[in-house]
Amino acid sequence: MILPGCSSPKTFEVSELCGTKVDPALVAPFLPEGEELKVDDSLTEAGQPRCKVYVDGTLHLYLRGDIVEPDFDPLKATEQSMRRLGDPAPADIGDGATIADHGAMAVRACTYQGEKRQYVLDLDGVDRPQDTAERRRALEEFLRSQLPVAVEAEGCRP
Repeated sequence: MILPGCSSPKTFEVSELCGTKVDPALVAPFLPEGEELKVDDSLTEAGQPRCKVYVDGTLHLYLRGDIVEPDFDPLKATEQSMRRLGDPAPADIGDGATIADHGAMAVRACTYQGEKRQYVLDLDGVDRPQDTAERRRALEEFLRSQLPVAVEAEGCRP
């Protein structure tokens, strides 16, 4: 039923997150239809991109990137928070990754400003698609595609 004066929900296409190009088809599964899309990257700093994606005021995706020391194990350090995101399991992405029901993280060794470092790409706040297996596949596809793009965008060379 369409009511006069009411607009129908829109499907959103996001082609950039945290100043980095993304494949809109890989972001789409995480976003519901709605009236208003807001991408907030106000917390982004050099070497630390941060983006929150809202639809109609509700957070649907929180993306973070960090350049960290080479001897730091971000996957081990975040084990507890990944458990909070539901049933974490390793994935073969970059130099290590974890996919959970509502988020994911991947790590890639790189050289940043002449020093050995690691780049960490982290997503959470994800509750779509509704089907958990489908959501986990979408998270894995996003990380697999976006990790090399994000690493390069931050000037961290493999």
